[in-house]
Amino acid sequence: MTVVLYVISIIFIITPFLPAIENPHWFFRTADFVRLQSIVIEIVCLLLLFFIDDSHTIFTLTLKIGLIGAALYQIVKVFPYSSFYPRKKPKFESDGMLSVLAANVLQTNTSFGKFIEIINEFDPDIVLVMEGNENWESGLSEIEALYPNSIKIPLENYYGMLLYSKRKLQTTKTLYQVEKEVPSIFFEYEINETIKVFFSCLHPAPPSPTENESSKERDAELMITGKRIRESNLAAIVCGDMNDVVWSRVTRLFKKMTNMIDPRIGRGFFPTYHAGYFFMRFPLDHLFHSKDLFVGKMVRTRNFDSDHFGMYYEIHHKKNENASTSGTITSQEKADIKTLINNGHE
Repeated sequence: MTVVLYVISIIFIITPFLPAIENPHWFFRTADFVRLQSIVIEIVCLLLLFFIDDSHTIFTLTLKIGLIGAALYQIVKVFPYSSFYPRKKPKFESDGMLSVLAANVLQTNTSFGKFIEIINEFDPDIVLVMEGNENWESGLSEIEALYPNSIKIPLENYYGMLLYSKRKLQTTKTLYQVEKEVPSIFFEYEINETIKVFFSCLHPAPPSPTENESSKERDAELMITGKRIRESNLAAIVCGDMNDVVWSRVTRLFKKMTNMIDPRIGRGFFPTYHAGYFFMRFPLDHLFHSKDLFVGKMVRTRNFDSDHFGMYYEIHHKKNENASTSGTITSQEKADIKTLINNGHE
């Protein structure tokens, strides 16, 4: 029993630091996803070491210090996204609002009615469906009376996207930025008579043993999208299943280059995957917005038999505020962005 505890402790002292190596292979990136679970395991191991092992050797002392250090390292990374983090709550005056319901519905899920009930409950302006195939397109056909504007890319590879809107979508583009069968949707949306929002909908493939061997493609997708946002000069929103956690190095670089805000900060983790296992949930579905916008309401939906929960957002434009989507980045960060894009096209 004690030997097992030692081995587990050593694993969870070392693995939290693997993403810092910046190796894109899924093995090195996995530790980013499980930081919340890892913190719990480290605390449990530390308590067990105190109560079970009373040898007080240099080895056990080293393990205890290592567990404390690893836990603190991870807490520093994830704390801003907890509800305990102090969040500024200034009262902005809104001069326009749009609402979005975004959900990875799981291609093999056939609970169309349950998802339609959620749509009717929130009544969003825009519905973004990820993993939408022809069955989902058919299953959601009844909402098209209320959502007459749409962009549909039904695919059978778990990367189809279906987008429905009450209002007209402008300058629409469907692009395969990195991988030939993984689409992204871009459009402009009038939030009021004078303000347009540049909207990006993403669902890059994750680094995993069953998907892409590394995160190169996903990282490149985020960086290319970031460059588009920097060049848009419009209020901007990025939404989708990013298959990344918000505290990862690449996602933080994306936010910095675009000068965008993560509305999770100070509100909570909002873990969306896996909906079926409460102890293995990660915040993978994100929305980022430019600083001239603010999120008034942010809700995780109930389960509708997908492996993801949906997310609902009410996004307002700050009155008399101009868009600024070109963040200040160093020459080294510019080089990193270029490298990440090039690696994704190898």
